[in-house]
Amino acid sequence: MLEIEQRADGTLALAGRLDAAQAPKMQAALDALTGATRLDCARLEYVSSAGLGVLLKTQKRLGAAGGLTLVNVNAHILDVFRYSGFDQIFRIEAAGA
Repeated sequence: MLEIEQRADGTLALAGRLDAAQAPKMQAALDALTGATRLDCARLEYVSSAGLGVLLKTQKRLGAAGGLTLVNVNAHILDVFRYSGFDQIFRIEAAGA
């Protein structure tokens, strides 16, 4: 299950699992974005390759507008981004940074 909350400041707060079953829901939320956006990953528990694909597609689309910044990324999710090389594609702020 994935919960996506749009905060008043425009940040999208994510909670749960971003896996293949939840990728279409996440893609729909990200398709509505038109500019630079922060994704608060404090309560994100898991990201699969399908989830990474959704994020990458959006990063490419929004790149000229500032793209995505991932904030409050826990150590496990940060490892996924490092192992996949996506830490070179996204601006990432680790939890507690």
